[in-house]
Amino acid sequence: MTFLASWSAPRVLRLLREEIGLAIVLVVIAGGILAFLRLADIVVEGETEAFDRAVLLMFRDPADLSRGPGPAWLSGVMRDITALGGLAVLTLIVAVVTVYLVLVGKRAAALFVVAAVAGGTLLSHGMKLFFDRPRPDLIPNAPLELTASFPSGHAMISAVTYLTLGVLLTRLDAPRRVHAYFLAVALVMTVLIGISRIYLGVHWPTDVLAGWCLGAAWAMFCWLVALWLQRRGKIERSDERG
Repeated sequence: MTFLASWSAPRVLRLLREEIGLAIVLVVIAGGILAFLRLADIVVEGETEAFDRAVLLMFRDPADLSRGPGPAWLSGVMRDITALGGLAVLTLIVAVVTVYLVLVGKRAAALFVVAAVAGGTLLSHGMKLFFDRPRPDLIPNAPLELTASFPSGHAMISAVTYLTLGVLLTRLDAPRRVHAYFLAVALVMTVLIGISRIYLGVHWPTDVLAGWCLGAAWAMFCWLVALWLQRRGKIERSDERG
């Protein structure tokens, strides 16, 4: 009876949800890596040039390529959005979250967040150095960028940071609709930041796609590592305090 009681319907449903979630994460990791490798292959071969130019020009005013489509204020909005994926803002966000986790006694979780974001940042810079793709040259007076183009660092690191924090927030004891909201916000932020890079003319569309793919794969890989460490008691659970 004790064995049967331990396998109550709520527990079975919880385990089933965990297994389904794990399967989804594995699919995202595999799909993200494969998509990135495919994008890298066709970019190196020059097969995306026509696509990249066509999409980039869709985000330009045909009468004046130095301007984006739409009202003048939209360019300012896009610059504000792109700043949300910049190194300064993301570092500040990670610092605030890290200090909070330390204050509530979750030091291992704080260290993990820093390691996940720092690892994603190093991976992004490493890929840029490896592929060394030139920035778009179609847009007059585009903002000066000092790093290579592929993959988009803003797209990748924002995906790593916001998705990692979104998944972290789903560990809170809250209704599932709240967890879904956290993940939706993380996804929307990531997508908007990537689009802003294309709108401003500082990245080819395939740079952004590659950044999203590799960033999502890295964030989900970090989630798997966190889950493994949590089950081994190395990272505090959401209901534990130090």
